[in-house]
Amino acid sequence: MENPFEIINQRLGRIECLFENINSIISNKNINTAYPELIDVKALADYLKVSTSFIYKMTSSNQIPHSKKGKKIYFDKEKVTNWALESSVMTQEEMQDVANKYSLKRN
Repeated sequence: MENPFEIINQRLGRIECLFENINSIISNKNINTAYPELIDVKALADYLKVSTSFIYKMTSSNQIPHSKKGKKIYFDKEKVTNWALESSVMTQEEMQDVANKYSLKRN
């Protein structure tokens, strides 16, 4: 019959190993997410479901956030997503709420 303290000690050792593995995975994930996810024109066109010529037109008129390195154009996916969401149109309900708040402030 095994000593119950040895069994507990073995299990604690396995738990420590699992925690170390989890900690290393989390550390690696934090390192990888420190850099922005860069995508090219084709990937951005696919992501936004528009043509590449539309993307080039937007970059030439500086209407979309981008970076240039030589002849290559890169986009930070998070910045482009935020840019796309900035341009959202209010629903009828949202416009009504704004109008109601405005009229309450005036009175």
